[in-house]
Amino acid sequence: MPGSSPLCFSTASEGCCVDEPSSGEPLTARGWAPTEACERPEGGTRWKCCDGAGPPRVRARARPVWARLQAGAGFLPSRLWGCAFALALCCSHGRRAQIIDLMLLVIDVTKGMQTQSAECLVIGQIACQKLVVVLNKIDLLAEGKRQAAIDKMTKKMQKTLENTRGRGAPIIPVAAKPGGPEAPDTEAPQGIPELIELLKSQIPIPTRDPSGPFLMAVDHCFSIRGQGTVMTVTVLSGAISLGDSVEIPALKVVKKVRSMQMFHRPVTSALQGDRLGLCVTQFDPKLLERGLVCAPGSLHTVHAALISVEKIPYFRGALQTKAKFHITVGHETVMGRLLFFSPAPDSSDCQPQLDSFDFSREYLFQEQYLCQDTAPTAADGAQAPERTGRAPEGCWPRQQWALVELEKPVTCPRLCLVIGSRLDTDVHANACRLAFHGVLLHGMEDRHYAESCLPQLRVYKLKHKQGLVERAIDDHSVIGRSLFKKETNIQLFVGLRVHLSTGESGVIDSAFGQSGKFKVHIPGGLSPESKKILTPALKKRGRTGRGEATPQEEGSERPEPSQPVTLSLSFKRYVFDTHKRMVQAP
Repeated sequence: MPGSSPLCFSTASEGCCVDEPSSGEPLTARGWAPTEACERPEGGTRWKCCDGAGPPRVRARARPVWARLQAGAGFLPSRLWGCAFALALCCSHGRRAQIIDLMLLVIDVTKGMQTQSAECLVIGQIACQKLVVVLNKIDLLAEGKRQAAIDKMTKKMQKTLENTRGRGAPIIPVAAKPGGPEAPDTEAPQGIPELIELLKSQIPIPTRDPSGPFLMAVDHCFSIRGQGTVMTVTVLSGAISLGDSVEIPALKVVKKVRSMQMFHRPVTSALQGDRLGLCVTQFDPKLLERGLVCAPGSLHTVHAALISVEKIPYFRGALQTKAKFHITVGHETVMGRLLFFSPAPDSSDCQPQLDSFDFSREYLFQEQYLCQDTAPTAADGAQAPERTGRAPEGCWPRQQWALVELEKPVTCPRLCLVIGSRLDTDVHANACRLAFHGVLLHGMEDRHYAESCLPQLRVYKLKHKQGLVERAIDDHSVIGRSLFKKETNIQLFVGLRVHLSTGESGVIDSAFGQSGKFKVHIPGGLSPESKKILTPALKKRGRTGRGEATPQEEGSERPEPSQPVTLSLSFKRYVFDTHKRMVQAP
């Protein structure tokens, strides 16, 4: 359709390499070309797809469904990507301008939903709005029981999708390569024409936005003698024209666009959603295989980032502070350590901020991401709220954030998608490896961000200490104990307010001896009831020292209280305060 940007499909499937057919239209006529390393042990040629972008783009493992659609997708300009490339693409692009319009979830009808397929479904829920499920390899089902098996698998998939964004998604059975990858290409594929017709009805022609900073994803880079270096790219945002300068931020290199091709035709401009080949000069292609290219100065390299976080409900484990995850952002996956936090209790009702981070607000430190899965149980006891950083009512914060400290710096745009996973988990285990997703709200470019950036982040821990009042000295002073350890420097706590269980408030005045005791000043004085409780009981001791009490001493005796008087100390300590100060609300 002239003037419209290509539709973008993501395919998630399993399959085999695409071989040259023994008969029919040659693949070269369909936009395919043999790979550079075309010699295969079993003979034949492996093919890569040009994707209408001039110089071809290598496909290491082209899928049968993907290949059949690509060969028959002449009804509209379209792009199809495998799941791995789609994940990198949606992460680098994020939520600002989604260019993946539909996801094809390809399921082996003989195996059903597997771990990898479930992860692809999770990525689809994060990255795009529409889903089509393809039940492949129906030719492997016994012909007499084929339809019954297809109906059974269709019902299973409908139940699986019931609580996802893909609820009600079309499910279509196909046999993309009857007989398997080694079978001759004499038998026509089953269901592919119906699938193409379904795609025609499912996808509207998208509207692309040429405004905003120019950004594109590079998935292959190679040289052509006499021409220069060609990058096969997808424009993620903005627009580009012939002669524009582009930056490769990972290498800090700026080059001028010499020529561009799209659908084997030279073009002078391209915009968001377009796929093209872009030629620059005097650049070594070995320096860049995959990555991002942008308008000069528009992207930066970050060593840490603040992200909004949403846990993926299929991930079974807890998201713990200080835990390490594989962080996929931009075109890279690196290890990162997380620290979770949420709005301070007095601002928990504020509207979520989806595209910015407010450094002027205070935030509450969390030991882990809070959700229904992490609700404290009766066995957790009274310490559960302190461990999780939230009151035990079970009212989870409306928005949660994380500080991600990366082991290696990455180059990525602001507001890009971030996915955290545990890729070291066995892929064959029945467990989702994708743990959380979010949006990068603020990147920290300074290598020494711990000193220059983090002190601005007002994340605090709530500290609660409880001790006992040993005795009263006078109407305005008491001695406390069991609040500090013997080796604690009590001078650091002087001036902090404490509360007595009898209702009075006081201020820590000084240390008292060397055993961890301390003196508390009560500005308003002790009440008569409190003085009666706290005045030490007189012991029965006679004047002769033989234990015989006088009538006056005996009459003045008072039994010690059955319930001791406690005192509590509460304060905030900011996690990134280099001075480790303790702060109390006025």
